Amino acid sequence: MTGTDNLRHTPFHDAHVDAGAKMVSFAGWHLPVQFSGLIREHQAVRTRAGLFDVSHMGELAVRGPRSLELLQRLTCNDVGSLSPGRVQYNALTTRQGTFVDDLLVYRLAEQRFLLVVNAANTAKDLSWLRSHAAEFEVEVEDESNDWAQLAIQGPNAAEVLQQVVPRSLSEVKYYRFIEVDVDSVPCIVSRTGYTGERGFEIYAPAAKAARLWDVLLDRGAAHGLLPVGLGARNSLRLEAKLALYGNDIDERTTVVEADLGWIVKPQKGEFLGREVLTRQLEAGTSRKLVGFEMLGRRIARPGYAASIDGRTVGRVASGSYSPTLEKNIGLAYLPTELCEPRSEFQVEIRGRTEAAVVVPTPFYKRRRSRQAGNA
Repeated sequence: MTGTDNLRHTPFHDAHVDAGAKMVSFAGWHLPVQFSGLIREHQAVRTRAGLFDVSHMGELAVRGPRSLELLQRLTCNDVGSLSPGRVQYNALTTRQGTFVDDLLVYRLAEQRFLLVVNAANTAKDLSWLRSHAAEFEVEVEDESNDWAQLAIQGPNAAEVLQQVVPRSLSEVKYYRFIEVDVDSVPCIVSRTGYTGERGFEIYAPAAKAARLWDVLLDRGAAHGLLPVGLGARNSLRLEAKLALYGNDIDERTTVVEADLGWIVKPQKGEFLGREVLTRQLEAGTSRKLVGFEMLGRRIARPGYAASIDGRTVGRVASGSYSPTLEKNIGLAYLPTELCEPRSEFQVEIRGRTEAAVVVPTPFYKRRRSRQAGNA
């Protein structure tokens, strides 16, 4: 028995192995961390297109006449603002205003929702939802095994995907979705992503999805499409300042502290954590998640201490080399008074201190197209 025998496989696993991908264990799955090299894959997404296997993500179905009420109670964003065909970034919150998880909410119909959650949190999120669902008489089911998920991201993503989709993708505006065949496989296609680039996420029936990986790579070859692993996915999302659960957000950090106050909608009515988060929106917080650059050559890794004159004042949440900026960047929780751009602090790296400076975020922001909805 090998160390990977107990890991779960996506429908595209054999294709990754056949392609010579470097495979790793992640959240109970055997997934590719890179195919042709992290920097090459990262640059492909920024300049052409990349294809990601994200089938490890969890999918939870919420159905019933009072499903909206349940979701309004358990999340901080206003799910009621969604009409069928729209998607929303949201958070399941505790009474303390911290994260059970961050997620995407798809409104499939008036009384039917699909929640896309982090792989490592799927069981926890399911239990959390069900523990509150009884009083609402709402059905919550784990459909993760039924779905495979691909993300195609980058400036050429729409051109590649359009070859195997019969409807015009220009109709799909930012954070909207359609139900459509992709190479004759019935799918949900949404204009969403985790890279800061234009792109789409594709949800396909797991039993029918396997061929889509090869089909898209074949159709995308002329457009510079490359398969991309978890390594470049992380550096891409960090450049765009997209939160990673377990690093930047968790049950110890509030939504406002994580600089995500824009998804807190107190005006919608009662929800778990509303009192705390409303107070923080009005009065501020003692700490905040901010971006920084290292002034030297060393990378600040998650968990490293942030200090001022030898006194620990915070911690690094995420850190990586940025292939786009050619700098070492990161996110850290710092006292609010140190969060202004150009504020300097030190990061403790293996017994030595290295200088860092707070910078505005996102680190990278793509140039917007003039075409409506081409986000």
